[in-house]
Amino acid sequence: MKPLPDEKPAAPSYGTLLGICCGIAFASYFGSYLRIPVVPLFAVSLGASTVEVGLINSAFLLMAGVLSFPLGVLSDRVGRKPLIAWGLAISLITSLLLAFSTSPRQLIGIYLLFGMGLAAVGPTLMTYVADISPPAYAGRAYGWYTTAIYSGMSLGPAAGGLVAQGWGFRPLFLLAAGFIFLLIWVTVFFLPEVRGVREKEPKKVKRKIIGKELWQNRPLLGCWLVTLGGCFGQGMFLTFFPLHAHQQGLKMGQIGMVFAVQAIFNALSRFPIGRLSDMVGHRRNLVVLGFMGFGASLAGVGVSESMVHFTLTSIALGVTMGLAFTPLGALVAETAPQESKGLAMGGYNTCIYLGMMLSSAFMGGVIGMLGFAHTFLLAALLTFLATGLFYLMIKDFLPAHLEG
Repeated sequence: MKPLPDEKPAAPSYGTLLGICCGIAFASYFGSYLRIPVVPLFAVSLGASTVEVGLINSAFLLMAGVLSFPLGVLSDRVGRKPLIAWGLAISLITSLLLAFSTSPRQLIGIYLLFGMGLAAVGPTLMTYVADISPPAYAGRAYGWYTTAIYSGMSLGPAAGGLVAQGWGFRPLFLLAAGFIFLLIWVTVFFLPEVRGVREKEPKKVKRKIIGKELWQNRPLLGCWLVTLGGCFGQGMFLTFFPLHAHQQGLKMGQIGMVFAVQAIFNALSRFPIGRLSDMVGHRRNLVVLGFMGFGASLAGVGVSESMVHFTLTSIALGVTMGLAFTPLGALVAETAPQESKGLAMGGYNTCIYLGMMLSSAFMGGVIGMLGFAHTFLLAALLTFLATGLFYLMIKDFLPAHLEG
């Protein structure tokens, strides 16, 4: 029986919306992480130095960090779906450009463009989850969402390393472009637009007041700060671990597998930790415990010398990252006004990318002076410092569902 002309199709259920969002998140990160462990080695094959490798990674992280905040605000105005689709289109273009690049300088320009795409996709998908998720289920929602992300991160590096080892760098980049091309059409046809708070547009004066209140929001600023510090350490791992492991004798496929192990344990820990964070009430304690363990694991990477050592420390990195970042994403949503969740998530993603960018830009030079072991230890100490400041800024915060 056909619906009457004035009947509207039933809105997708919460589970359906979350499932579609998680599927797109998995595929987008899988497509990106096909390239992540390979590009540093590709750059070296084109004659790049360690410092230049850091600059290549820092280029896209800088662009992603600078643009995540304004694009998060833009998603509150124009919608989530258009930004996601355009971000994927930019990622497709960068994969094609990588396949035809011939110098480290070209890689820097390509990765600046890649950062624009990343800034459009990352914070927008996170805000989409905040739009559709009831507060009492925020931890579980971000558990599922980040499980999807890190599942993509786990399979992407493994597949990318094996493809590059068997076929070469350039065929891998073309494969990534084809995969992202298909994902764009999936997004266009299957991801519903969720307008959420934009159906009741706040007045311009109200937006200014909300913006001022956000900058005076110590719990939110604490979340941004610990994100910056933790992602400084994450950037150290993503950018310089391939070079460190290669120096210790690991092959390209083995390096991809270590990335995969880290991401697998990261992904497997996300959903149970998300449920746990909904049960404990004060998510900040899990965040502190997670980042302290992450810093210790990061120091362990620096002193690893074999495939076994790297595998064990990558397992520890994966579990502690899940413990830290899963409740942290829910905390950001809790500490921000409903009308400005896109802005808050944009700031959160800005801190993610800027933290990794700063590590990529500066730690290459530090490695030249101190070596890998001491530089990884320095990154761990900075993570500990950021964690302590986070606790001081958020220790008095009481989530709305615990008030009264």
